Amino acid sequence: MSTSAAPTSPALIPATILTGFLGSGKTTLLKRVLSETHGQKIAVIENEFGEENIDNDILVADTNEQIIQMSNGCVCCTIREDLRTTLSELAAKRRKGELNFERVVIETTGLADPGPVAQTFFMDDEIAESYLLDSILTLVDAVHADEQLNTRQEARHQVGFADQIFISKTDLVQDANVDALSHRIKHMNPRAPQQRVNFGEVPLSSVFDLRGFNLNAKLEIDPEFLDAAEPSHEHAHEHHDHEHHDCGHDHDHEHGEHCDHPHHHHHDDDVKSFVFRAERAFNPAKLEEFLGAIVQVYGPKMLRYKGVLNMKGTDKKVIFQGVHQLMGSDLGPKWLPSEKKISKMVFIGIDLPKEILLQGLEGCLV
Repeated sequence: MSTSAAPTSPALIPATILTGFLGSGKTTLLKRVLSETHGQKIAVIENEFGEENIDNDILVADTNEQIIQMSNGCVCCTIREDLRTTLSELAAKRRKGELNFERVVIETTGLADPGPVAQTFFMDDEIAESYLLDSILTLVDAVHADEQLNTRQEARHQVGFADQIFISKTDLVQDANVDALSHRIKHMNPRAPQQRVNFGEVPLSSVFDLRGFNLNAKLEIDPEFLDAAEPSHEHAHEHHDHEHHDCGHDHDHEHGEHCDHPHHHHHDDDVKSFVFRAERAFNPAKLEEFLGAIVQVYGPKMLRYKGVLNMKGTDKKVIFQGVHQLMGSDLGPKWLPSEKKISKMVFIGIDLPKEILLQGLEGCLV
């Protein structure tokens, strides 16, 4: 499998994709990030036809300009052409010393699917040489989320793609409803940590340097992204437990967690996650062939997939991940003598053929 992520190097500019449905608070978060005295120089790229642009009280400049330098040294930019051109132009100006910024935040419109935006960082060599995609942040509005998730596939995509989820406006909703929403989101994407936020109070450590796409990053940075979907003890068989659905949802629950949300059953979201795990090693050639065939057919429906694999022929963990049709792998740290070599993979996607995937992966084991 070819590696699709650029190696980390000090020269690369970290990029964050900020997504979320209309009114979820993206602009509020951005204003805070831009106006706070954190000493970082940030370039913000906005999709111009967004319903709410960053206000002129932050932009001390003529807004006819495409790229605006702000009072605190940050840069703001609206996309007049495609994202690739804008990123390329910003990087060129930075190299020439015309602009000074350390990272980029791309605010997508509320209706956008973050997938193609993320793919820009892997498919285009020039962009991959200048930027490192750090993470996709998704804002979810607690007041309107259920309706949006029920009716808008883009909102479900945004949850499925996320490396970090912020639930906003929780002060306007009863705790029980926020808990139910949080539970629903976890079914869709168990690997993204969730944070309930009031927008004065998002620590920048929750926004930047999350390294959601960094294959070689220590696994701890992706907080227990696979443990979030572990089965309860009695179901931890030798391999995966794909017959274990104790609550009518296509995913496994955490240790000791039981699905006691009867009001939840009417949400059969098309974005779901499931986990595969196995104690036998993978045959690398078989796995590559199978996954290659799967992404050819189901790539558009595969939002994010990620795993730590025990591969025959190496004593190191193989870290694997993908977005849509793009997948890559990298060698991670060695398995410790005390560790059980268990492969774990999580798939997040739209109506994925779970049984075909699980059986196919089983067939790739040594």
